[in-house]
Amino acid sequence: MLAAAAATALLSGGALSAGTAQAAPGSHRQSAPAAGASAVAKHAVTGYWQNFDNGATVQKLKDVDDAYDIIAVAFADATGKPGEITFHLDPAVGYSSADDFKADIKAKQSAGTSVILSVGGEKGSVSVSDSASADAFAASVNQLMDEYGFNGVDIDLENGLNSTYMTQALKAVHAQHPDAVVTMAPQTIDMQSPQNEYFKTALGIKDFLTVVNMQYYNSGSMLGCDGKVYSQGTVDFLTGLACIQLENGLDPSQVGLGVPASSSAAGGGYTAPSVVNDALDCLTKGSGCGTFKPSKTYPGLRGAMTWSTNWDAANGNAFASQVGGHVHGLP
Repeated sequence: MLAAAAATALLSGGALSAGTAQAAPGSHRQSAPAAGASAVAKHAVTGYWQNFDNGATVQKLKDVDDAYDIIAVAFADATGKPGEITFHLDPAVGYSSADDFKADIKAKQSAGTSVILSVGGEKGSVSVSDSASADAFAASVNQLMDEYGFNGVDIDLENGLNSTYMTQALKAVHAQHPDAVVTMAPQTIDMQSPQNEYFKTALGIKDFLTVVNMQYYNSGSMLGCDGKVYSQGTVDFLTGLACIQLENGLDPSQVGLGVPASSSAAGGGYTAPSVVNDALDCLTKGSGCGTFKPSKTYPGLRGAMTWSTNWDAANGNAFASQVGGHVHGLP
C-alpha cells in the first residue's frame, strides 16, 4: 500500500478494553497531551505524512489537517544492522532542525493527535527475520520513540514479514512503552487469510494492537469473505475484504479502511469519499451497502486511513473533511 519515498502510492492500539480511555460522544479525541494508545479516539482517522517531496503538497507536521487522529511519519530508514532502523528528516520538507520537528510533534500531541513512525513502504528494506534482528528492531524503535517523542510505530513492510519475529519485536516495544500506538498497513493480499504472516502478526499482538489499516488499493480485484471477487474502488471491495478481518479474530476497533487521498496518490484503487463513507455506514450500521451486505454490523469499527496527508492537502483536504467528519460521527 504505502508507496516508496520516490513513488506516488502508499504501499506500505489494541481492542479497547475495560478502563481504556475513549473520546466522549460528540468529541472525536481526548485532550490529554500524552496521545498514546489509550487516548486514540474510538473512531479514528489515520494519515501518512511524507518525509519527502514527490509532487504532493509539502507539509510540516503543524500543517496537517486537525481531522487526523493518528499521523504516521513515513518512513524510518534501515541501517546496516539487520532489523535496526533510524530516522532522518528530509531537508525537502522545510525543517531547519530536528528540534523544530520535535516541537511540532509535541504540539500535535497536545491537541490529542498521536504521532507515530512508519517502517517500510514499497521500497523499504527493513528485515526482521530472527531473534537478533527482532531485538535490534525493538531497541531502535524504543530509542526513536524516546528521542523524538513518537507515540508508537506503524508496520508497512511490503516485501515480506516473518510473524514469529515481528511479533517478538513488537511485544518488546510494548513492554518498554505500554501505551504505544501500534498500527499496521498490510497490502490486500497479506490479509486474505488468517494464515498469512501479516494476519498472524496482527493476531499475535491483538492484546495491544491499535488498528490494521489495510491498503484497499494497488491490488486489482480480490476475494471478499463470501468467496466472491470484488473490484477495488467500490463499496463491496471495502466491506467484503474488511469482513475477512472482522470475522477471523480482529476486534472491530482494530480494523480501518485504508484508501488513497486522490487519484494521484496510488496506481489504482482511488475511492471517492462518498464511497468510503457508504462502506463505513454499511459496516457499522448496515446501511449504504452494495451487493455485499455483512451478516451483522460492527459499530466499533475503528475508522479510516489515507495515503497521504500531503496528497490530501493537494486535493483540498477532501478526505480529512468528508471522510474524517464522517468517521468522527460514527456511532
